[in-house]
Order: sequence, then structure tokens, then C-alpha cells
Amino acid sequence: MPKKKTIQEIKALLAEVETIEALESHPDYVDTRKGVQAAFRSRRKQLEKQAQLVEQYEMMCRYENDILNEQPHALICGIDEVGRGPLAGPVVASAVILESDHQHIGINDSKQLNAAKRETLNQSLKDNVRAWSIGVATVEEIDTLNIYEATKLAMYRAIESLSVRPTHFLIDAMTLEKLDEPQQNIIKGDANSVSIAAASIIAKVYRDNLMAQYAGQYPGYDFEHNAGYGTAKHLAGLAQQGVCPIHRLSFEPIKSQYQ
Repeated sequence: MPKKKTIQEIKALLAEVETIEALESHPDYVDTRKGVQAAFRSRRKQLEKQAQLVEQYEMMCRYENDILNEQPHALICGIDEVGRGPLAGPVVASAVILESDHQHIGINDSKQLNAAKRETLNQSLKDNVRAWSIGVATVEEIDTLNIYEATKLAMYRAIESLSVRPTHFLIDAMTLEKLDEPQQNIIKGDANSVSIAAASIIAKVYRDNLMAQYAGQYPGYDFEHNAGYGTAKHLAGLAQQGVCPIHRLSFEPIKSQYQ
């Protein structure tokens, strides 16, 4: 009678199984030992989660696929911004053109990802996309133009900084009137388009890192944790110290309390 595999040996074998069908037809599936059955359940959960991520990714590619079905060689650019709501710091936009064979499974709206996952995806995207860029509108421009127009300015700057010119644009909830190429305004685009989600992640990591640098330059506002949003610690810092050079003077409560 052949010697039974150890549970560790079976776990190692299951790590190479890539589908639930293959899992259920595995020769050790009938092994009744509790540890073996637990290993099968664990691997099943992993495969189910992976299948859900793949399904979600395919759903997030539907806008891109609609364009590519008509124009297979289209260069599709996703655009998103970060930082419209904070009381301090610039608004940052990113423009991203994915490679044709992209497979960034697990990508999502940057706000739905933890910091570690965002950082991992940020680096992976930068290393594996056709082109990416950042555009920034300053606090002074926000106060002069208003946040909506400053956001557009940051997006135009991101587009102008790309190394290649896109043929199509997918934009998160904005319309850019100065673009000649076809564009599509997508509500909640960072959760519905893989290109916009990629831009969302790159923009957020860039701005979060920038605000962490500002925290060292302007201590007392907790910028390293709130990225300029009006949290209790940020408001406490404002009450104690007043405004600093990166506060948006046109935003409430700064406008009414500190001018």
C-alpha cells in the first residue's frame, strides 16, 4: 500500500491547482483527514476569490473593449484626479495608457484599496503601462480658478506630459472641452474602468507621498495621515497655528475663519 502524502506535501501540490474543476478532480480530494480537507477548503476559497477578481477585471475593461472592438489599435487614456475635497495641498491628476495585454488583476478605485495594495499596484503599473504621467494644479491656482477648473488644468497638464498622444480618453466624471480626440465621461469611472482606476492609483500615491513631505515642512496639521482633509487633528492644528502656505484660502472653514 503506497504511503500517504503528508498534509504539507498536499498543500504544496494544491498551490499549483488553478481551477476549482481541477481541485475537485485532484487525486487527494477523497482523503478524509481533517488537515487535508481544510487544505482543500482553503485553496477553494483562494480560487473563488481569484475568479471574482478576474470577473471584476473583465467588467472594468468593458469601456476599453468597446473602443478596441471598433478600433483595434486605439491608444486609450484613462484620466482621474485626487484631492478635490481637502482643505490643503494641490489637486493631482494622472493620465495612463495601458499596454494592450494588460492584466492588473485586483485593480480598483484607489479609495477601496489599502495603502500597501495601492503602493504595490502603483509600482507595477508604472513598470508595465505604455505611458503614464502626472499633472498638478497648485493651491494658488485652486484659489484663483476654483477647484473644478483647477482640476481640469491638472488633467490637461497630465495629458500634455504623456510620452505618446492618446486617440481616445476615458475620464472620471469630467468633460475636457479642449480635447480634439473622442472622450467619454464615466461616473464613478475609477470603479468602472481599468484605465481610470490605474490613473486613480498613480495619482493618489503621488499626492499622499507629497502630503507626507509637506507634513515635515508644515508640522502640526497631521498632513501625513489626513492628506489635507478636514479631520479633527487637522482642524485642531488650524485652531492652534492658523493657516500655512498650502492651505486653500477659498475653502470653508478657512475662508470664513482665517481671512
